[in-house]
Amino acid sequence: MSLTSQPRPVFTPGTNVAMKIPSHLFDQMVAFYEDTLGLPANHGKSSVTIDFGAIKLWLDKVPGMSQPELWLQVTAPDTPAAARYFEEQGIVRCDEIEQLPEELGSFWIAAPGGVIR
Repeated sequence: MSLTSQPRPVFTPGTNVAMKIPSHLFDQMVAFYEDTLGLPANHGKSSVTIDFGAIKLWLDKVPGMSQPELWLQVTAPDTPAAARYFEEQGIVRCDEIEQLPEELGSFWIAAPGGVIR
């Protein structure tokens, strides 16, 4: 149920999914996707990208975290309207954690319960 009478903006999934992973779980998580599942991986300094069909799965090592978080890229053609809608709905945006390029028209948002998507 919407908290506002304004129409909901159109949202679509982006092509990126990011798992923010504590350092102590990172190697285990990479091994699962790369070795156990046998999916193609591209290793960077503190992240690994996995080709997951039409989706790029980013495994990001984040020191200081205690548990993994799942982030989903959400896009909207009218980003100012989407930003106002999120604010009206009490949805926490996580752009200050990892800013997406403006031309993507995308956001990272926190769903109720603290799961990032």
